[in-house]
Amino acid sequence: MRPLRLGVNIDHIATLREARKTYEPDPIAAAYEVERAGAHQLVMHLREDRRHISDRDYQLALKTTHLPLDLEMAADPRIIEIALKNPPHTCTLVPERRQELTTEGGLDVVRY
Repeated sequence: MRPLRLGVNIDHIATLREARKTYEPDPIAAAYEVERAGAHQLVMHLREDRRHISDRDYQLALKTTHLPLDLEMAADPRIIEIALKNPPHTCTLVPERRQELTTEGGLDVVRY
């Protein structure tokens, strides 16, 4: 396995799609371009409210890309279940607040 150097997050491709309430831009097409451009890892955040990446996006990325996939996720039982059924290469735990457009802070591991 080669060392990871560049991971590309495709969340905001899906944010644009969801804001437009359409099927494009397609985050899976973006994942293909990320791989073709030479990135070493694909990153996506499957949020509890699914405001950008969808379950379908996650499933397709696992099936169609050859890149290791880092799933950013809250420590939420429903998201954990999805990750256990279809494991990504790595998981990154991130906090989520409904009011934020994108993740704004870190996870306080000492407190929690």
